[in-house]
Amino acid sequence: MSDAANTHDATKTHDATNTHAAANDLVLFDEITCADGLRIGMATLNVPKTLNGLSLDMTRMLATRMERWAGDPDLALIILRGSGGRAFCAGGDLHTLYQNMTQNTGHALGADSYPGVFFSEEYTLDYRIHTFPKPIMVWGDGIVMGGGMGLMMGASHRVVTETTRMAMPEISIGLFPDVGGSWLLNRLPGKTGLFLGLTGAQIGAADALYAGMADYHLMHDDWDRLVASLKDQTWERGVPGAPEGSLEQNAVRLANDDRLHGLLAALSCDPSPTVGVLEQHLSVIQKLCAGSDLEKIVARILALADSPDPWLQRAARTLAAGSPGSVRLTFALLEHCKHVSLAEVYRIELVAGLAAASHGDFAEGIRALLVDKDKQPKWNPPTLSQATARWVEKFFIAPFPPEKHPLGKLGESA
Repeated sequence: MSDAANTHDATKTHDATNTHAAANDLVLFDEITCADGLRIGMATLNVPKTLNGLSLDMTRMLATRMERWAGDPDLALIILRGSGGRAFCAGGDLHTLYQNMTQNTGHALGADSYPGVFFSEEYTLDYRIHTFPKPIMVWGDGIVMGGGMGLMMGASHRVVTETTRMAMPEISIGLFPDVGGSWLLNRLPGKTGLFLGLTGAQIGAADALYAGMADYHLMHDDWDRLVASLKDQTWERGVPGAPEGSLEQNAVRLANDDRLHGLLAALSCDPSPTVGVLEQHLSVIQKLCAGSDLEKIVARILALADSPDPWLQRAARTLAAGSPGSVRLTFALLEHCKHVSLAEVYRIELVAGLAAASHGDFAEGIRALLVDKDKQPKWNPPTLSQATARWVEKFFIAPFPPEKHPLGKLGESA
């Protein structure tokens, strides 16, 4: 992937309201001036050492700049990408979450705690991407996991490359597929969403397209050609003063949506292989995840630990090593969120996330994987039989009254 300085014409600018974030260049903001004088906003996650893990500072920088761009009639569309060539975004800022969780051991964390603020603002940004009034293209090159999935899934134009590796691997850190994962996984083909949530299994470009998690496949080296094509395109200008969601603004958005689609479709090529492991194993996954008895589903998947198929074998072993509480919670969330709105999914996930940060396996999972790196987590409860349907109920009990929910207004019309 080309360095941002080589592919954008405009000078990098940063939000003065967050001097710490600006000083460290956590997100680089550029604007490309196109042939017709309109501009494209470019936001580049710029923490390659952590595979562009999303921090609270980065979330705030993105939210602030995107709102500025949303109201600019000369800004046609937005592109999100990652720096470093290895990842778009591999997840959230787990180290800072861990520090705050361990400082509050034994206390129920509320909306004003660091995890509460982090989840609330991250989920608000993710929801805003789903409902943004202009096209958003995500260049999903390299690793796209956890928080990266949250940023990518709501975009109007999602691009994958031959280097893309997608997953929701939260079971390994004692969490659950959040950032809207309970909504996303329920919408994948058959039982594939449940399987991916329970096993953290990774998929590539072909499966991302098959499952509807991506829209276009370009080659990693097509980036410069894509930027050149974007600059040469003629875009529709927004209507000054017209409110967001008005007929006039929607017509502009649809026109630019269609032009971006035509450009990306013309540059797209088939992934290799054209059929991925998820699609290949669809019939097997359907049998593994059939029924509503979670313990039977898990037992069938675990039986694949000695499978000759390396992808199924790895999925089974990841499940075996993961948090039993996360297994139960992931299953319960997918069942609970089958028929609720996207905004309500985020509200439910925030409550579950706070519970996981307060008395779940979340801190222990981060410790074992990223802090001490002993890879020997002490899960509590230690077995799925102890992580019962009754046990998981506490993850749905909010530590605040409904009218005080931080995401209570999510989904309301402006």
